[in-house]
Amino acid sequence: MNERIRIREVRVIDEDGQQLGILPTEEALRRAYEKGQDLVEISPTARPPVCKIMDFGKFKYQQKKKEHEARKHQTVIDIKEVKFRPKTEDHDITFKVAHIKRFIEEGHKTKVTLMFRGREMSHMELGAAVLHKIIGLTAEYAKVEQAPRTEGRNMFVILAPKVQQQQHAQPQPPQPPPAQQP
Repeated sequence: MNERIRIREVRVIDEDGQQLGILPTEEALRRAYEKGQDLVEISPTARPPVCKIMDFGKFKYQQKKKEHEARKHQTVIDIKEVKFRPKTEDHDITFKVAHIKRFIEEGHKTKVTLMFRGREMSHMELGAAVLHKIIGLTAEYAKVEQAPRTEGRNMFVILAPKVQQQQHAQPQPPQPPPAQQP
C-alpha cells in the first residue's frame, strides 16, 4: 500500500474500475493522493503488479462485512458423544439411544463410544455386539457415517442424520366418477 510498493512500474486501475495503464509508481501515488485515496497492490504476482486507487479503510470495512455475512450463513455441525460400556444393560442402552435420537433430530452428528477397561479388552466381540445393536436401534433415522473402529481401549462409530428426501409429486386433479349405465 502507498509507499510500501517498491516496484518501478505498476498497472493502475482507478476507483471506477477503469484501467489507467502502466504508470511509474510515483505517478500512480501522486494520482491517488490527488483524489484523497490510497494506492493498494491487488495482484503482486502479476507482471507488472496491479494496483488500484481506493479508500483502503472503506475496503477493509467492506471485507470484514462480507466475512461476517459468510459466517452468518455457515452451519456448524456439532459432534455429540454418548458413551457405553460392554456390560451396559438393555434399559440403559434404550435410554441412551433416546438421547442419540434427540441429537440426530437436532441435526448433530453423534459419536457412539464403547469404553473397555482391564480384562474387557479380551472380549472385544461383546463390545462390537453392543455397537451393532445400537446401530440397529437407530437405523430408521441415522446412517453410519464412519464404520465401527477401535482406537486403543475405545471402539466407536459415528452416526449422522439421514437426509429426508421429500418427493415433490404433482398432485393429480380429481377424476370424475365413471358414468353409470342404466
